[in-house]
Amino acid sequence: MANRVVVTGLGIWSCIGTDTESVKHSLYTGKSGIGLEPERLEYGYSSALTGIVSDPVLTKKEVNRHLRAGMSDEAKYAFHASRQAFADAGVDDEYLKNNEVGCIFGNDSSAKPVIEAANMMAENHDSELLGYGSVFQVLNSTITMNLSSIFHLRGTSFTVSAACASGNHSIGLSYMLIKQGLQDMILCGGAQETNYLSLSSFDALHVFSGRMNEPQKASRPFDRDRDGLVPSGGGAALVLESYDHAKARGAKILAEVVGYGFSSNGGGISSPDENGCRIAMQRAMNDAGVSPDDIDYINAHATSTPQGDAIEAKALKDLFLGRHALISSTKGMTGHECWMAGASEAVYSIIMMQNNFVAPNINFDNPDEYSEGLNITSKTVDTEVNTVLSNSFGFGGTNAAIVLKKVTE
Repeated sequence: MANRVVVTGLGIWSCIGTDTESVKHSLYTGKSGIGLEPERLEYGYSSALTGIVSDPVLTKKEVNRHLRAGMSDEAKYAFHASRQAFADAGVDDEYLKNNEVGCIFGNDSSAKPVIEAANMMAENHDSELLGYGSVFQVLNSTITMNLSSIFHLRGTSFTVSAACASGNHSIGLSYMLIKQGLQDMILCGGAQETNYLSLSSFDALHVFSGRMNEPQKASRPFDRDRDGLVPSGGGAALVLESYDHAKARGAKILAEVVGYGFSSNGGGISSPDENGCRIAMQRAMNDAGVSPDDIDYINAHATSTPQGDAIEAKALKDLFLGRHALISSTKGMTGHECWMAGASEAVYSIIMMQNNFVAPNINFDNPDEYSEGLNITSKTVDTEVNTVLSNSFGFGGTNAAIVLKKVTE
């Protein structure tokens, strides 16, 4: 028989808070974490908008100097989130040293250390100056290799590079491995560096909002007047384990992962596709054994781009028009957390589920022809949330969706 898969720990380091309590407050009050970073304009960006994420400082007590040298910004974000998630799950160092725990994170780039290494080589022509830690910072697997070493993780360990669906796929793949009995516990999540060196190529595509005179109103998912996304990041982590394993060790259960769906569009490399979005959502619900009528809340992918939001809205209408499910994109508050987004939005959704509310889709003032008629809430709604669908879509046409349920037994 397939194992049930539950969430027993959450951790978050984002622009709307650096722990679950502060994030809960931001979600409930609709507080934005978006601001301006003038260095972006000096560097050549067209927009200075970004999520303002606290610097992930590490002390020698937390991580020794040897390991810190190999940690990229996103690995540091992920470390803080993971430490919180393990503590929340009641998993200490002794447990980690004596049990096999896996590690799967979403991360699709590590730009800053690559650029800094290239600049140093171009200037000095001496690889010795790069230092010992450079090689461990530049790889996409920088997060999983660092976390596995720091926390003594001896289970499966790999990185999911699937653009902005990376974090969602990391949860889905962890769910599948545990469901099949191949692992008892996996630390999963996603992280995204927020420095100005990381996303200049996105700026080149003119996908960023130019609404710099009102930063906290710049990210406008589904709104008629949206003009682009706001880049953001940080780290999010979840501890997943089999239900029987969690019960045996007396862990509290925060939610159950009951469905995972995926698809690829097979078309334009940067073009979203209504059918691909719909297939991922339907596949996740089929896996969970639920119908659109069972879904209480949908955490939409909607990033505040004209095309992407329209395509997702059309897919949502196909499945949920006239249904009771409330819809919001938390990216109105956070901006687009990229490789982290699927994981952070699972954390946000579970926080809502645990506290019986749906966070608002802020800045949704005027629906367009695509979002009109959808049950998108621009205000916080106090309501019981038992079943959640969370969407993530990315460049290359990769789509992912997960279904989460409240556990009452």
